[in-house]
Amino acid sequence: MNALRGQVGGEISVEMDAAPGVDLTKILAEMREQYESLAEKNRRDAEQWFFSKTEELNREVAINTEQLQSGKTEITELRRTIQSLEIDLQSQLSTKAALEGTLADTEARYGTQLAQLQVLITSVEEQLSELRCDMERQNHEYRVLLDVKCRLEQEIATYRRLLEGEDAQCVRGFAGRVGWAGG
Repeated sequence: MNALRGQVGGEISVEMDAAPGVDLTKILAEMREQYESLAEKNRRDAEQWFFSKTEELNREVAINTEQLQSGKTEITELRRTIQSLEIDLQSQLSTKAALEGTLADTEARYGTQLAQLQVLITSVEEQLSELRCDMERQNHEYRVLLDVKCRLEQEIATYRRLLEGEDAQCVRGFAGRVGWAGG
């Protein structure tokens, strides 16, 4: 302002009607106090919010850690179970293969024995058939011989009767010639 005054070259007197001056320092101090109390309140709120969120996160971390540990334990148990089941499966497959081999051997052995028995049965059936034919032939021959025997016995009986009849006549005739009276 001095520089402007020097350039204008005269004196200027300015009077102002103004209200008494406002104490800016006091206003700034009040604003600063309000700001600091607001900052302190915000800091406490932020700190409280931070601690509550941290506590929540810690609880969640604890729960998740527990769940994670439980999940790991379960996975470990499931892996053991799977390994045990795989071992059991391999054992069962080995047993199955062994049993299938035994079954094939047994089927082959019994198939051979069955074929041998079938040959033997066929042979016995043929022998039975031959025996049946032989017995029928012998039965027929026996009937023929029995029939011949019966006829021969009838003839012998007839001859005997005839002979006895002749003998009786001869004896009578001889007795009559000799003088026997018995008879």
